[in-house]
Amino acid sequence: MAFDVARIRGLFPALGDGWIHFDGGTGMLVPEQVASAVSTAMRAPVSGPGGAFPASQRAESIVAAARRAVADLVGGEPDGVVLGPSASVLISRLADTLSTRWTIGDEVVVSRLDEEANIAPWLRAMNRVGGKTRWGEIDIENCELPEWQYRDLVGARTKAVAVTAASGAVGTRPDLEPITSAAQQAGALMVVDATYAAPFVPLDMSTLGADVVVLSAQAWGGPAIGALVFRDPDLLAQLPPAALSPEATGPERLELGPHPYPLLAGLIASVDYLAGLDDVATGTRRERLLTSLGSAKCYQEGLLDQLAADLRSLPHITVLGEPTRRIPALAFYADGRKASDVADYLARQGLCAFAEPGSCGLFGALGIGEVGGAVRIGLAHYSNGFEIGQLARVLAELP
Repeated sequence: MAFDVARIRGLFPALGDGWIHFDGGTGMLVPEQVASAVSTAMRAPVSGPGGAFPASQRAESIVAAARRAVADLVGGEPDGVVLGPSASVLISRLADTLSTRWTIGDEVVVSRLDEEANIAPWLRAMNRVGGKTRWGEIDIENCELPEWQYRDLVGARTKAVAVTAASGAVGTRPDLEPITSAAQQAGALMVVDATYAAPFVPLDMSTLGADVVVLSAQAWGGPAIGALVFRDPDLLAQLPPAALSPEATGPERLELGPHPYPLLAGLIASVDYLAGLDDVATGTRRERLLTSLGSAKCYQEGLLDQLAADLRSLPHITVLGEPTRRIPALAFYADGRKASDVADYLARQGLCAFAEPGSCGLFGALGIGEVGGAVRIGLAHYSNGFEIGQLARVLAELP
């Protein structure tokens, strides 16, 4: 393993702003190679696809390369990669498309652990067709998502099961195997939101058992691009098309309008960045991704252990949950203080963190609104031990 955090920090010009960034869960800073790829693509002539001239052929090659890059990230097939402006838009498009064939009494299963982007579209779809939404509940003591409950939640009328591969709020990585097994037995579509897992955990579609994996490039330092990856590309032909063109085939059936080609160039560069996190990784891009993300996972586990131990040593700080498997993200609250006040205090000390009011979603389920909300911490590839210690030192002096 050769995860050189000093080298990785040098890839991010924005780190020169003097702030300590614990806001990784809302989108990492952008590496220089990604910004350069976008600007370079904007300077080159790029036209719409389908023409016989270089500018048009360049557009086609960028789209094809973007699909290959995303497929490499999750061990999928390029023909199964749908590209779009964001993960939330694509999930909404998928739910809208699927629900055209659903009827009264059909069901979807979502979880309290998920972000709103992987919940709201399914709720809207059920409301339109008169269906029912069933909920996977979290254990409020450890923030786990008990897998045993899905044996009862998933049934003969279940059309889709939507669940996260990792929570960007509290870091929990649920055990997906029993959930996917229940979905497969019921013939339901398994949709796994890997937005927060992808930057930190080597992913493989066959291991996840997902029919569709959801990704957001912003979560790992890429541009504002989302993707749906279908394990079986042939499934796309069975879905009602959402495309403007009735002749659209393959992933284009769920894509609208022209692609932002410079951003797709940045997407490719961002996957290459992930593949280079371990500077001794070799082989194909897929092999380098597995090695690099494995190294990142080991490094981040050490940082997270240090952070959790430091915060739990402070008598006025309570860390939410203690899941067995997690990504480098957590949330905490300070006794007798609103989360917004704590986040403002951290900002005055040069630390970036977000306050969650706790009135809805995961934090609402945990009852955090009753204690003034929680502060959400998300680490990134460029976080280091000094910054972890600085957070604890600043919180120790919280007035």
